[in-house]
Amino acid sequence: MHLPPLPGLVLEPIVKLALAEDLGVAGDVTTDALIDPDAQGSWKLAAREAGIVAGLDAAALAARLIDPDIRFEVAAPDGARVKAGETIARVEGAARSVLIAERTMLNFIGRLSGIASLTRAYVDAVAGMGVVIASTRKTTPGLRALEKRAVRLGGGGSHRYSLGDAMLIKDNHIAAAGGVAAAMTRARAAAGHLTCIEIEVDSLDQLSEALPHTPTAILLDNFSLPNLRAAVKLAKGQTLLEASGRVSIETVFSIAETGVDVISVGALTHSARALDVGLDAA
Repeated sequence: MHLPPLPGLVLEPIVKLALAEDLGVAGDVTTDALIDPDAQGSWKLAAREAGIVAGLDAAALAARLIDPDIRFEVAAPDGARVKAGETIARVEGAARSVLIAERTMLNFIGRLSGIASLTRAYVDAVAGMGVVIASTRKTTPGLRALEKRAVRLGGGGSHRYSLGDAMLIKDNHIAAAGGVAAAMTRARAAAGHLTCIEIEVDSLDQLSEALPHTPTAILLDNFSLPNLRAAVKLAKGQTLLEASGRVSIETVFSIAETGVDVISVGALTHSARALDVGLDAA
């Protein structure tokens, strides 16, 4: 999948914060001590295991912010599937600058490629079944825009990006509002004509109570497989059904078989292992 990079207004603060965190107050004391200011070099940024590439926009910006003259040539763009040993990008320029930016570049690519790769594994597991694998708001604070983009590069979709995207009435909202009917009535009265309303239910009884209020979607929270199948039959296509809770790579196919429309997976962002990538002298 090809996606444009994030707008600079979103991307730059994230990358600047990462660089500032790594440089601290003294800068790179190792590079300052060892590397001649005039030294030039070239490096190969490569995957050390197979996966889906993501995070190149952040990595390239990290290099440019350290030194605008660093040349960052992409060989495998974001969204590309790479094999172990395959080159992702080539980096050329002042040795000091590249060494200063190295860890930040690798952190972004490793973390985000790990998310894209895990997402692709889930998407591949349910290929052809007509179900969307969606990420949640269980993201690393400050990195949501990048992590959600990585999910899309892996072929997944998204739940909400923020609290303002849509109304999601969860169990605590229902309890505080006085029940499913009361919560839906108040939500409907407050929602604009373009505002989607989703309500979370944890039983078939709650599903039956929610359906007459015609929510945009219903989230089936921690339903068993038999109850998911029963929910699909009960809803009869009246609304979009989203399964959530206890989803793993081992269970996602069985959940998709029940006929739900969306499977949301918090693990895509909160439990993805970083892809092993490295920067080596060419």
